[in-house]
Amino acid sequence: MNRQTKRMMQRQRQAERAPRPTPERRRRVGPRQFLREVRQELKKVDWPSRRELLAYTIVVLATVVVLTSYVFGLDTLIGKGVLQVFGSQTG
Repeated sequence: MNRQTKRMMQRQRQAERAPRPTPERRRRVGPRQFLREVRQELKKVDWPSRRELLAYTIVVLATVVVLTSYVFGLDTLIGKGVLQVFGSQTG
């Protein structure tokens, strides 16, 4: 092992032992400053037009109705199938 390698290894060991600087804690801002920043960020948002909003709403409602009907149908069929297999025995 040559001198350069030894020196490099010593530097690495010293660097590992050296205390790491603690990350700087971010200062909390007050409620007024927070709301001001929120308002600034909301101004940057590209909001949908009324027409787009109506279209998205209709798509969501139609999807909910279709999926709810599908799950209801499966539940009904499975329930009737279980009753057929095990029968509704009373008493």
